Amino acid sequence: MAGGSYRTVIVAVAANLAIALAKIVAAVLTGSASMWAEALHSVADTGNEVLLFVGLRKSTKAADPSRPFGYGQERYFWAFLAALGIFLIGGALSVGEGIRSLLVPEPVESLWVGIGVLLVAACFEAFSWHTARKQLRQESRERRRSMAQHLIRASDPSATTVFLEDTAALIGIALALAGLVLHAVTGWAAWDAIGSILIGVLLIAVAFLLARKSKGLLLEEAAPEDVVEPIRRRVVETDWVGEPTTVHAVYVGPSSLLVNVLVAPVRDGAGESAAALIEKVDRLRSELEADPSITQVTVTVTAS
Repeated sequence: MAGGSYRTVIVAVAANLAIALAKIVAAVLTGSASMWAEALHSVADTGNEVLLFVGLRKSTKAADPSRPFGYGQERYFWAFLAALGIFLIGGALSVGEGIRSLLVPEPVESLWVGIGVLLVAACFEAFSWHTARKQLRQESRERRRSMAQHLIRASDPSATTVFLEDTAALIGIALALAGLVLHAVTGWAAWDAIGSILIGVLLIAVAFLLARKSKGLLLEEAAPEDVVEPIRRRVVETDWVGEPTTVHAVYVGPSSLLVNVLVAPVRDGAGESAAALIEKVDRLRSELEADPSITQVTVTVTAS
């Protein structure tokens, strides 16, 4: 999974850096507010994907005494910073540029340069979007989820962030094209300004979704039920475990779970020695930790 995330992020960085430079040149030549909004959008995306890459690098460090569960949550922290970048650089500045253009309208120049840059940018964004979607589709099939479910429940924010950013970018390009053309055809500068404001609002919405997702992972909210239920089923199917059985699991990194199991032995085994019970608990813990997605298991035995 980490290899797929690396490729997705690197493709996104390369695509958005080229797009950002082209859009800045086009924005200078056309004077279009929506083109400036798109340029700010691509600058924000490039910076955000660099942050995601930093998070990927840091999250691969091995566990040590200061971080006994590893550094997997680094990805969540850097993804949260990326969401803030989308909000501040992409969203807020785009809305501000749109308002400025409404107050001080400017004519659109070099229309075809702007249209050409946006169409080329759409091709680059579509390739980056396809790369992220391919990774998410593979992950969703492995988890037997729909794409929508996986976007909500995925424990690795890298591909999700790139996918949502690129989706917003493609919609933003369509809005910028519409604003640019309508401004040139009608001569009414408000079309271009409205396009810029709509792009900003779109980015703020994406930033909110990504920040909320990263916040939940950072605060160790419970893993989704389709992740917890198979673990609970494996525990209940153990011959010495009775009812009730409680399983809690939280992510301490992408596909890295910390599991707490509360079990009650079956009544038939109530008279067995403590040593025999400890051996069974250790065996259950070892069986669960054999799953590569489980970092550590704590088993607590209660009276049935």
